[in-house]
Amino acid sequence: MGTATPQSSNKTAAIISRPDRPEVAQILPGLLTWLREHGYRVLADTETGNYANGFEVVPRTEMGARPLDLMIVLGGDGTLLTAARITAAIDVPLLGVNLGTLGFLTEVPPHSLHLILDAIAKGRAPVETRFLMQCDLVRGNDLRASSLVFNDAVVNKTTLARLNTYDLYIDKMFVASYRADGMIVATPTGSTAYSLSAGGPVLMPTVNALVVTPVAPPSLTHRPLVVPDSAEIEILLRSEEEVAYLSLDGQPGLDLSDGDRVRCRRSEHQVKLFRTGSDFFQVLRSKLKWGERQD
Repeated sequence: MGTATPQSSNKTAAIISRPDRPEVAQILPGLLTWLREHGYRVLADTETGNYANGFEVVPRTEMGARPLDLMIVLGGDGTLLTAARITAAIDVPLLGVNLGTLGFLTEVPPHSLHLILDAIAKGRAPVETRFLMQCDLVRGNDLRASSLVFNDAVVNKTTLARLNTYDLYIDKMFVASYRADGMIVATPTGSTAYSLSAGGPVLMPTVNALVVTPVAPPSLTHRPLVVPDSAEIEILLRSEEEVAYLSLDGQPGLDLSDGDRVRCRRSEHQVKLFRTGSDFFQVLRSKLKWGERQD
């Protein structure tokens, strides 16, 4: 974990907000005042534009093409996942302000926002770097979809469908056929998301690995698998019902057909997150209610 602060004399900050959160209207006036006093030009998405004015409104899809020095996310982890995908190619640090409940990624509470902003201005704010995953959907010889993923890629069946069969390959080597509700490929960041609820392990964010977790397999011998982040993971769907889908970071699913392949590997892109200084295990104790030490 290092520290970082924007160094440009003509700095630009972007704000994206979770829709329909009343806290945004309470936070924005003071936040905009601080940014302007510290020499930032401010851009904001249309969701933020509903709560205030005096800044340029830019669609989220266009923010990745702007030269940004700082992105502030007002929302929960889902909003931060969106911001991470938007900004992956421009290497801008993200500051996540938690307006949700769990908040593994958006760990800064609103009352601490100005404290960490001042630390950023002084170059004293801790920064963590997390890697992204590149996931492709291949049908026959055609690349049907390709996306950067921060948390996880999930191949799953619909609620009423029978179990599907998933053939797993690591670096083109056959591992096993899984009969299961679904399969999850998660980054270390995503190991505390859906993979954890499906019985997967917790990975420290600094671990250079990916985890493959089957969802509700009838066979108790099918366990989560941790592989190096240099590996290419491929899941081949075998389903006569054609009622499976692929969801990337919890986004609406892409319909899958029998024979489709989902390939995941570590991306060259990374995400930088400003942190409060809490260590990873302190976050786990707080968010997952792990037991405190008894003195």
